[in-house]
Amino acid sequence: MQRLLLLVTVMVLIQGEPGPLLAQTRNGPNRDAVEAPTQNAKSWTAAQAEKAGRDLSGGKCTGRGSALLTAAPMKPEDFSMIVPYGMVVGGHVTPIDHQYFAPKEFKSPRDAYEVYAMADSRLVEIQPRTNDRGTEYRMVFSVTCTFLYYYDLVTSLAPDIKAAYDRSDRGHVDIRVKAGQRVGRIGGQTLDFAVWNTEKPLAGFVLPDHYKAESWKIFTADPLDYYAPDLKALVLSRSVRIAEPISGRIDYDVDGRLIGNWFLEGSKGYGGIRGEGNWDYWKGHLSFAPEAYDPAAFIVSIGDFSGEARQFAVIGNTPKPEDISVATGLVKYDLAQWSYEKPDGSLWDRNSVVKGVRVVAQRNIQGCMLIRLVENRKLMMEVFPGQESSQVRDFTKAVLTYTR
Repeated sequence: MQRLLLLVTVMVLIQGEPGPLLAQTRNGPNRDAVEAPTQNAKSWTAAQAEKAGRDLSGGKCTGRGSALLTAAPMKPEDFSMIVPYGMVVGGHVTPIDHQYFAPKEFKSPRDAYEVYAMADSRLVEIQPRTNDRGTEYRMVFSVTCTFLYYYDLVTSLAPDIKAAYDRSDRGHVDIRVKAGQRVGRIGGQTLDFAVWNTEKPLAGFVLPDHYKAESWKIFTADPLDYYAPDLKALVLSRSVRIAEPISGRIDYDVDGRLIGNWFLEGSKGYGGIRGEGNWDYWKGHLSFAPEAYDPAAFIVSIGDFSGEARQFAVIGNTPKPEDISVATGLVKYDLAQWSYEKPDGSLWDRNSVVKGVRVVAQRNIQGCMLIRLVENRKLMMEVFPGQESSQVRDFTKAVLTYTR
């Protein structure tokens, strides 16, 4: 029972996580206008990088290049740990493109903790989201035209920011802020955070065009590369992950191998089966990626497993997705829930900093999956809830095709 309870903690930890940002930001800057490096990230030019940043900032930026992030988004005493890039949970079927600053008291009241700007920058976009808990805000900051960062799940805005937002046209603002300036508050949930560097598009997506619906995703950058020394030391002390990169990773595609992200054939890539504005956009997503805290294990993440998005460890943790190719033939995975163990063998509570946690698959098999790569960028997949792989011989008429 204790293990089962720990399994749901990840869902609680990121409570308040929004639905698809592609639906939330339709009134923001034209995301589809952001050009993707469709061939090779190495051919990406300075002019393309600047244009991408201008599109993401709504044209409210100056200069090029990165800068130091000198202020933490929350006071050190107000957050307990940092969840790295690359988690998969619920509708986040592909590795998550933001980190989470977990509040010291997760069940704290809304607005319990202050949120601060991390650098001298321009706050260029504020997008609201209203749910049963109230209104939350997504905030985008441009430092230069190629270097940006953002927050989400902010539960209230600082008074001066709120006044400017109220005067704005649908959240299109241009507010100059200083490093360490209070911009809002948060409580009762985690703070989303990510850095974007449009000069360094990620090289680990086979087809970057798949991500036009959330076009900032391909520019996700490692924050540790840009922290001032004192801030870097603080962040490292609150990070559970010990594998490099410590900040986590989201781009695992290898052409001709199973590892990475896949999309249901005909589903428009990340945008979803019915395109933008579809709140079930993740149903056509499938990923096979290293676990965010313990990359020695891999997680199978499925957009539609008996009608809901689910994530599983694999019994035996083999064969590894990076080893599976067309030549491998049919692969069977037995799927199970998982928990985390500390180095001493005790269970991790997921809300305290422990170095070196590892994934432990549970014994109860939830179902199995059959996979076959039929081409370098095409696979057949079928799930069999409630059955073990020993009970299933081959695909049925319900088999699905995924591509990338």
